[in-house]
Amino acid sequence: MKKVKITVLKTTLDQDLAREYGVEGLGPCPMLQAGQVFYGDYAKPQGLCDEAWKAMYQYVFALAHGAEGDLFYYGDWIRTPGVAICSCNDGLRPVIFKLEATDQETVIDDTPVQRKENPQ
Repeated sequence: MKKVKITVLKTTLDQDLAREYGVEGLGPCPMLQAGQVFYGDYAKPQGLCDEAWKAMYQYVFALAHGAEGDLFYYGDWIRTPGVAICSCNDGLRPVIFKLEATDQETVIDDTPVQRKENPQ
């Protein structure tokens, strides 16, 4: 399994929907900034919004396992192999992400936790 580079391309705000449904003073997502980079694989990267991860994890998983080119989502979506563009699920202020397959191998830390024996 490979790591996937997750780049924040932009934060947005749908002015019309925000005016109709949002709270006063609502702006673009305050948690993420354009240019931020994370690396994901089987687990959510530290610092990435939980809701954004829920919206993208299936793409990250596919890219981490080698789905790209003509096989990645039927070859009718993104022209660059190993890349996906997606957004979080905030309908008023979505954040747009670029996901890229990398050659970096994932290291799974499966070292068991040692319990201390209960001295009695």
